[in-house]
Amino acid sequence: MYPPQLVQPMKEDLTSVGFKELLSSDEVDQAIQNNSGTMLVVVNSVCGCAAGNMRPGVKLSIQSETVPDSLTTVFAGVDSDAVAQARKYFLPYPPSSPSIALFKEGKLVHFLERHHIEGGSAQMIAENLSAAYKQFC
Repeated sequence: MYPPQLVQPMKEDLTSVGFKELLSSDEVDQAIQNNSGTMLVVVNSVCGCAAGNMRPGVKLSIQSETVPDSLTTVFAGVDSDAVAQARKYFLPYPPSSPSIALFKEGKLVHFLERHHIEGGSAQMIAENLSAAYKQFC
């Protein structure tokens, strides 16, 4: 577990642009199971690829004309129960942080694993997500 004061700025990087934190397994279940539209779930993390590629790419992607109805986030290494519960919905993909999942009516329709994030630029991540938004949102 990371100290809350260490990760707060990393959490705020997404919450400040409209992402809702899911802090418990119950919140994850309610958000995913009760969503009748589209929802983005970002597994945030302290790693360099989250700071350099993932968060900037996600923020850039939501500037598109078409975006998910709901924007949510869980934080690996901090909100352990919420992350573990979210990962159950990501199956068959193995645990990965950071990662980004797009759901439509509670079903996983698009997923970016760490290896897609750490090797790409923020622009590439944004373009990938924007294309998924156009297809599913």
